[in-house]
Amino acid sequence: MSKTFKDLADMRLSYQKGGLNEDEVEKSPFEQFDIWFEEAKKADLTEPNAMTISTVSPELTPTSRTVLLKYFDETGFVFFTNYTSEKSQHIDNNPNVSLHFLWLDLERQIRIEGVAKKISTAESIKYYSRRPKGSQIGAWVSHQSEIISSKSLLKAQYEKLMAKFKDGEVPFPDFWGGYRVEPNKVEFWQGGENRLHDRIVYELDKDQQAWLIRRLAP
Repeated sequence: MSKTFKDLADMRLSYQKGGLNEDEVEKSPFEQFDIWFEEAKKADLTEPNAMTISTVSPELTPTSRTVLLKYFDETGFVFFTNYTSEKSQHIDNNPNVSLHFLWLDLERQIRIEGVAKKISTAESIKYYSRRPKGSQIGAWVSHQSEIISSKSLLKAQYEKLMAKFKDGEVPFPDFWGGYRVEPNKVEFWQGGENRLHDRIVYELDKDQQAWLIRRLAP
């Protein structure tokens, strides 16, 4: 047996913080998400807007990474990134993505499947203008997903641009912006005792433009 083998079979918790009933959830997944997100904020979780986004490469290799949800409404869930990054290249090739929120302190998860679409430049500029200057410059400095020789070079480029724009506005980078994930399936998961978890899924009926609500076996 490998020296690094670790037996984790006995690591488990009994989830007992709540339940979820399909007769009591909101008719819209966006409204239900809003309720759970507000509860996550009130629980003082670390970055409750952190979400895992999974994409698929042209070679059909799945890749997951964490990004921050910046806003949402009845049209979808918006995050921002470099449009030349690996995730953006994947989305350009295949816009079907998955989002995942994990709030362990509340014994909750949310899975979202949908299509990622670039938002308008005007919408991206509006958000960019609200970012702190350091974050604006960070967008210019980081050619996301590219190989770099050292972090010191990255910091040097950052300091150079910080000095350049010390007394002025940082221009908007045209290679950076937002995506809106328009969902077609949203699952709300609440941990249950003895692994009898509650799973309520919303699926979009495109013909009727209505959300169907169903319970899934845990």
